[in-house]
Amino acid sequence: MRLYRPFFFSKLIYPGALFRLNTGDMTLYLTFDDGPDPDSTPRILDILDAHNISALFFCSGQQAEEYPALMALIVSKGHIVGNHGYHHLNGWTTNTYVYIQNILKNAKSTSQHLLRPPYGRIRPSQYRQLSENYRIVFWDIMSYDFDSHLRSEKVLSMLKKKIRPGSVIVLHDKVTSSVLSFLEEFIEYAGGKGYKFVISPFSGQE
Repeated sequence: MRLYRPFFFSKLIYPGALFRLNTGDMTLYLTFDDGPDPDSTPRILDILDAHNISALFFCSGQQAEEYPALMALIVSKGHIVGNHGYHHLNGWTTNTYVYIQNILKNAKSTSQHLLRPPYGRIRPSQYRQLSENYRIVFWDIMSYDFDSHLRSEKVLSMLKKKIRPGSVIVLHDKVTSSVLSFLEEFIEYAGGKGYKFVISPFSGQE
């Protein structure tokens, strides 16, 4: 089952975590997980550049270490980098100590202040410890652009229907994602509806 929005009780389990920005403004927040990737990252950056949009890139440590030039390019373009773990661990099935060490190992390569748990799966005990130093960012809309069984037209249609002021949107920065086939059209659609893509609430928290 695809769950495009988090369960309603998630905010109770993770108090203080960010799912959606509380704003009356027509703003959206683009986030990209799992990069950087030598194929997808430059192309995503070109599209964002063309529309003067800044985004959040939650990067994995393995990828960050392998492609430091891409990490530097992301930052040089005015985007914000967040921590997505060194390995893409599932917190529900990972020992708390191991899970936290995995996040800390990635801190120097990515961020010591912004974190998106891989899969969005993090135990309350892990959350409590990490939230002492990290702003933990979940999402309002999961795009499922990584799902090879979901056509990009369906992803785009879903995004058009579900965006609302303050939505934090998850997309994926990797070659297996369909994001490049619909990103520009989605940006243009949202702009036509009066939305602006911003990252200002996250500035200074890298």
